[in-house]
Amino acid sequence: MVINQDGKPEISSGKVLKHEGHFLPLLDDDNDPMSKAIEKAGPLLSQVSFGSIVGYCSGMAAKKIGKALAIAVGFSYIAVQSASYSGYVDVDWVKIQNDIKSKIDVDKDGEFSTKDLKIYWLKLKSLLTHKLPSAGGFSIGFLYGLSTK
Repeated sequence: MVINQDGKPEISSGKVLKHEGHFLPLLDDDNDPMSKAIEKAGPLLSQVSFGSIVGYCSGMAAKKIGKALAIAVGFSYIAVQSASYSGYVDVDWVKIQNDIKSKIDVDKDGEFSTKDLKIYWLKLKSLLTHKLPSAGGFSIGFLYGLSTK
């Protein structure tokens, strides 16, 4: 980039955009691969809402928290089971199973089922979309965030 006598950059195409005190060269859209990619994705990008973006980010965070929680539960189980096996403690796994099942069975039908999962999802979605201006795409963003690597 060459700076002329006025302190402004000279671009071969001659087009410059001043944005927030910075001079940005405007390239010929036909030759710029990023401009082509943006144009191609334009219809999709215009449908992305704030709700879908925060949904995606929330899904990614939930996935990381879920992994950390699974590791913590796994380590705890290994420690307790090792202590039980070695004779240090006596663990009633049937009682623990029944207690956990009664706590997570929100519809109180005696089973942890898809109905319970739907209730948990609705509670979580209500919490995360409370007063969110464009919550329409939140669920799909959340699901996509959960499913990405």
